[in-house]
Amino acid sequence: MPPSSALLAAATPRAGGSNNKHVEQAMAESVYKIIELVGTSTESWEKAAATAVSQASKSLRDLRIAEVVQLDMQVQNGKVSAYRAKLKVSFKFERGK
Repeated sequence: MPPSSALLAAATPRAGGSNNKHVEQAMAESVYKIIELVGTSTESWEKAAATAVSQASKSLRDLRIAEVVQLDMQVQNGKVSAYRAKLKVSFKFERGK
């Protein structure tokens, strides 16, 4: 399983799982905002994705799902200089009070 798939597998509820009904009930009356982020790492795509989620969690509350949508890398002088992961991240949308 590629590193990006591991992140998705950890964040995605399994069909028929015991938590599936709870997730559906919790999400039934909610609204979620989806944004795109790009994380970078000199080590791996997995660390690039984790960096994006970690940074987003500092300013966004109630992050729910991070979906890796694209992987690429920066190349300098014929060598990989950075791994980049583009993610769609969802969080609960809260109306102003």
